[in-house]
Amino acid sequence: MDIPRIFTISESEHRTHNPFTAEKYATLGHALRMKPGTRILDLGSGSGEMLCTWARDYGVTGTGVDISPLFTTQAKQRAEELGVSEYVHFIHNDAAGYIGEEKYDVAACVGATWIAGGVAGTIDLLAKNLKPGGIILIGEPYWRQIPATEAIAHACGVSSVADFRPLPELVAFFDQLGYDVVEMVLADPQGWDRYEAAKWMTMRRWLEENPDDECAQEVRTELTVAPKRHVTWTREYFGWGVFALIAR
Repeated sequence: MDIPRIFTISESEHRTHNPFTAEKYATLGHALRMKPGTRILDLGSGSGEMLCTWARDYGVTGTGVDISPLFTTQAKQRAEELGVSEYVHFIHNDAAGYIGEEKYDVAACVGATWIAGGVAGTIDLLAKNLKPGGIILIGEPYWRQIPATEAIAHACGVSSVADFRPLPELVAFFDQLGYDVVEMVLADPQGWDRYEAAKWMTMRRWLEENPDDECAQEVRTELTVAPKRHVTWTREYFGWGVFALIAR
C-alpha cells in the first residue's frame, strides 16, 4: 500500500507535501483559535507537519492517516523530534473511506481530495468523522486564471480544465454543499516555489546515488521538465488554499 514511487522519491525531503510553508500553517492554526485538547483527524497526513507543529504550539491531539509508509514513518519521527508523540499518532492506511472509532473536533484533508473522488466526496467523508459543530479543513488547488485550452491544462500537469475551479466558484461550491466558510489561508507563489523547487534538488541527488534504479529514467524525465513546467505554467495558473468549513 503506497503512492507512486516518483512522489516518494521527489518529496522524500519535504516536511509539507503542498505549497504551504511553516508560516502558513502557523497562520492557519492561529486563525482557527486552536485550544489545548482539540482533537484533529488528518486524512492524507503526509509527513505529519501540521499535526505535529499544532500539537507543539497549541496543545492539540489527534490522528493522521496516510497511504505512504515513508511519509508515515517521517511523521512519527517528527512527533518524536518535537516531543509530541504522546499527543499525535500516525497510521499507515488508505485514507480513502477512513472512518475513525471516535468523532473529532476538526477533520482535515489538506491537499488530497482525490481520496474520495474530489471536494464533495471528501467533505462527506470528513463529516462522518466530525462532532456536531466541528470544523472541516479542505486544502485544494484552484485556478488563478482559467486555461484557455485543454492543452494548457495538460501543460499544468492536470487532465482537464474541469479538474479544478477558480477561487470564487470553489467558495461558492462550499456554500452550495451547505457549509459556511469560516476561515481561509491561501498559499503564495513563494510557497509554490518551495514545494516544487525542493523536488529538483532531491531528484538530482537521488539520480546521482541511484543511476541504475528501475525508476531512474522516470526521475530523469521529471527533473528535466519540472522546472520549465513550474515557471511557465503551474506558478502562473495555480493557486492553493486551506478552507475552514462549518455545516449550517
